[in-house]
Amino acid sequence: MNGIIIIDKPSGKTSHDVVSDVKKILAVKKAGHTGTLDPLATGILAVCINEGTKLAQFFADDSKEYLATMLLGVETDTLDTDGKIVAERQINVDEHAIRQSVNGMVGKIKQRPPQYSALKFQGKPLYKWARMGCDINVEPRAVEIFRVNVEEIHLPYVTFTVSCSKGTYVRSICSDIGESLGCGACLAGLRRTRTGGFSDQSALSLEHIDDKEKQRVAAQHIIPLMDMLPEFAAIDIAPSLSEKIRSGRQPTVGDLQTYQIPFLDAGGMVKFTANGCLIAVGKMLFSTDEIGLLQNERPAVKILRVINN
Repeated sequence: MNGIIIIDKPSGKTSHDVVSDVKKILAVKKAGHTGTLDPLATGILAVCINEGTKLAQFFADDSKEYLATMLLGVETDTLDTDGKIVAERQINVDEHAIRQSVNGMVGKIKQRPPQYSALKFQGKPLYKWARMGCDINVEPRAVEIFRVNVEEIHLPYVTFTVSCSKGTYVRSICSDIGESLGCGACLAGLRRTRTGGFSDQSALSLEHIDDKEKQRVAAQHIIPLMDMLPEFAAIDIAPSLSEKIRSGRQPTVGDLQTYQIPFLDAGGMVKFTANGCLIAVGKMLFSTDEIGLLQNERPAVKILRVINN
């Protein structure tokens, strides 16, 4: 049983809790998610299973979309309503100012990760340092907000959608908006509606399924290895080459001469398949145009992951 399953995480559970649930329900040895969701948040949590865990790294750069609800006038130590209130202020802003502040977040920005987050410092998550009373000065990180749109204003709450790059903390967005408005703010609700090519419309909720049915339903929702990376170009190879790759061979120019290779630039990602199975994922060392000009013994692809089906 290998692949990925898209779970609709309920509020109140950690991402680790959901992964543990999936492992237990499907009786698999290995499972891991591709991007943490805070306990407060709901929505898409992509969980890789068994050999699928080898492909988790290729989801790391996926952009994300969220539906967020912000509470104006309240600041907390965790930047969300799960935390301890550290300040409360009057809200003396109008809708125009709110929309202007929210829209002003679009673009490439420097964002400081929350003290209560899973980001690690000296091998330990920041939230553990925070619980020990240590205020770690983490350098701001470059992130990008692609789009943001105010959906509803019902003070003190503001609901907005945001599309952003990896590593973006919506809690920090709310905090920054609150600071710009002069009243403070924190995150009151969050739902991840998209990650990469997966949307919450296809996510599986395990909350209202009978225990006896959970394994059957979950198994039906597993996306197989072959379909996990649809955006990667594919080269279907002979079993002889697949065995060589699995034994550690880096495909050479000569190895690829007899195959139909899609156009790829140097650095382009490619997956090797054989008999309907995913064999490996690699990175092109040269563009497709250059390969025909090179000597047969030159390595053409750097294999990054080998899959054992």
